[in-house]
Amino acid sequence: MSSHKKEMPSADQFDSADWKKEKKRILYQKKFRDTLKSTVAVLVVVAALAILAATLWLPVLRIYGNSMTPTLSEGNIVATVKTTEFQPGDVIAFYYNNKLLVKRVIAGPGDWVDLADDGTVYVNGKELEEPYLEEKALGETNIDYPYQVPEDRWFVMGDHRSVSLDSRTKAIGPIAEEQIVGKLVWRLWPLDAAGTL
Repeated sequence: MSSHKKEMPSADQFDSADWKKEKKRILYQKKFRDTLKSTVAVLVVVAALAILAATLWLPVLRIYGNSMTPTLSEGNIVATVKTTEFQPGDVIAFYYNNKLLVKRVIAGPGDWVDLADDGTVYVNGKELEEPYLEEKALGETNIDYPYQVPEDRWFVMGDHRSVSLDSRTKAIGPIAEEQIVGKLVWRLWPLDAAGTL
């Protein structure tokens, strides 16, 4: 039975220059394989850490519905930052009945919120400046005004006031800190509208 195994030429079959060239080629291949293995290992670790960081500190969300138009539209993709510090005007994502909702912070713990019939919002007796609105609307509300936001809770409203279900209803009410996923900071998609929020 004949063997097709290729045998390595012996050292005396090479002249000195060929032997050095072959040795250099074999060492280069070994070094290349080692470098490739270590590079792939580093890339796998970096990718795993990036996914972990994105999941824990920078969740990426897709917007459904139109309660935040004109600021956000259905299909927008946004990045959030995990934080417990919020200011009126910040847009946050939070869990409500196993759904993720996105609304704007209007008032914080202890603040008094009042809502006029034309949809004008007052916080602690001062009219709230809302340049992000296209139109004011009273919307669906069934709470008594003026309303004091309980401790450790946030009063939120959608930018499309006539259709948004938010803290103006007893069903949703003010949002507890443990419900909050984070503050929306960047619009990633569509590209022509990408940027900070």
